[in-house]
Amino acid sequence: MQRVEPPKSIGLIQVFTGNGKGKTTAALGTAMRALAKGWKVAFVYFDKGGSHYAEREVLADRFTDLVSVYPTGLDRIDPITNKFRFGVTEEDKTEAERGLQIVRDLFKKGEHRLIVLDEINSTTDLGMLSPDHVVDVLHMRPDHIEVILTGRNCPESFKELADLVTDMTLVKHYFYKGVPARDGLDY
Repeated sequence: MQRVEPPKSIGLIQVFTGNGKGKTTAALGTAMRALAKGWKVAFVYFDKGGSHYAEREVLADRFTDLVSVYPTGLDRIDPITNKFRFGVTEEDKTEAERGLQIVRDLFKKGEHRLIVLDEINSTTDLGMLSPDHVVDVLHMRPDHIEVILTGRNCPESFKELADLVTDMTLVKHYFYKGVPARDGLDY
């Protein structure tokens, strides 16, 4: 009789994508559960430079023994006008490559059990990184490391590789009534 191996239950790839709110929030919630179990967690933020992301303060300041935070990317919010900068520069691409190198290094060290690649989906969609390049790095991941990929416009190759794909669907959003992103709730 042939022995059937149970499906792998750790070291999976999760994707949170779609146009709805909650992709990073879902990754943060999963990270909180992992932290409650004593897991080491790393967040590599792609295309999220700047210091206005509130969760970083909690993660870096209060969980220093368990959480590593690596912001990459330029700050897209102009500090004077508070307007968002669209478009991609060469420096944006360089920062994205730096983020991917951080992921490679984290995989090599193997110290974390959960690594969140926040906004990696949209970073590839914007052409800052090649999806194939990211997939190659994901194949380097040790078996014990769970990975979460967030961001809109997830490449099909990421979905195919993933073990879980959640599409956040936009039904209604206060932004379309003129309410800007809110400090402490949206960033």
